[in-house]
Amino acid sequence: MTEKQQFEVWRGNVEPALISKVDELHFLGYNRATVGEVWNCVLHQLRKKKEFMHLNQFVSEILTLKPQTFMTWLTIDAYSDPTDFFAK
Repeated sequence: MTEKQQFEVWRGNVEPALISKVDELHFLGYNRATVGEVWNCVLHQLRKKKEFMHLNQFVSEILTLKPQTFMTWLTIDAYSDPTDFFAK
């Protein structure tokens, strides 16, 4: 299928899954994880996939995001972002 994904439309619908993933990351000790960061990480991961994705598959991608994948993405994003690292 060549249909274009519109994940932004689903943002409100998947908010409970995002919050659940952030709570899981906080439980594991990643206390600075935010909903926005998890959202951006999942979207970055899905850029590589070419097939059309249904809402239930999208929620599954959020809930199965591994902490290692999230931290790797966060590290790479921090290096590519020109903001001041010590500002936080």
